Amino acid sequence: MGIIQTLGLAFGSAWVSGINLYAMVAILGLLGRFGGLKLPGELSHITNGWIIGAAILLYCIEFVADKVPGLDSIWDVIHTFIRVPAGAIVAASALGDFNKPVQVIAFMIGGGLALSSHGTKAATRAALNLIPEPVTNIVANIVEDIIAIVAIFIAVFAPLLALFLLVCAVIVTALLLPRIIRVMKRSFARVRNRLARRRVAVS
Repeated sequence: MGIIQTLGLAFGSAWVSGINLYAMVAILGLLGRFGGLKLPGELSHITNGWIIGAAILLYCIEFVADKVPGLDSIWDVIHTFIRVPAGAIVAASALGDFNKPVQVIAFMIGGGLALSSHGTKAATRAALNLIPEPVTNIVANIVEDIIAIVAIFIAVFAPLLALFLLVCAVIVTALLLPRIIRVMKRSFARVRNRLARRRVAVS
């Protein structure tokens, strides 16, 4: 796999991790195991059947959790500590054939890309939760899944396009960053208040 293909797959996968980590792992694992895709670096480990099965199971759980207003925000808060590190690890693993400094740089870029996509997703979902009807939330979740799936296929089969789209996505995220931070703060506060109320109710 050439350098452009490796970079497109590494950073495209890292960005998708911030939206739907489990779909990304499942698709790459299936393509590597059954589709003849040679995954770069240490990503070949995700072709293991147990890893693919776990990713599919967790994707199904997330698919349901993301359809429930309120629960989806709690899910996103928890996954801040899962998707972002996973994106960093995926990028570094894809460049596992390179020397350590390159892997460290990939780790930092991958984590940043995952954080940008995850933050945008979480902020959008928190804003949509202010709308009382559930249909908008469900539609948004389905659109997110479609974006994640399409993006990972672009990263695999059109890496140069993937890198271009990543640059565009980062620019848009940077422009929206102040609004994303405000929404994320409100989302964290709502989750904290809900947990506090539940503790009071139980006690």
